[in-house]
Amino acid sequence: MFHGEEQGVFVDVGYQSADKREEVTGATWHVAMCPGKRKQHKQTPWGNLMEQAEKLKASMRAKLEHLFRFIKRQFGYVKVRYRGLNKNTQQLHTLFAQSNLWMMRRTLLQELRG
Repeated sequence: MFHGEEQGVFVDVGYQSADKREEVTGATWHVAMCPGKRKQHKQTPWGNLMEQAEKLKASMRAKLEHLFRFIKRQFGYVKVRYRGLNKNTQQLHTLFAQSNLWMMRRTLLQELRG
């Protein structure tokens, strides 16, 4: 899901050539390294540094993927048919708003109680 104003995009190996797409030219792409290349570079002087960088990228992706898992499991979002880009986008926006409220429910209730 891109809105066009991204500054950085953290993706896995499946998106290696996605930075060439027209709709996301302004963003900086941080693509995960292939597992085979990680093994090759493990014995080099830069291997440890590259491994730390890959772990950082993976942790950034995991934070976002947790939200998608939450929406799919908690609110039952399963896309089974094509309904149009606008309808699918609006449904996702609504579900993300609901998940934000759900995750902040304790904080919001404490503020209401004073």
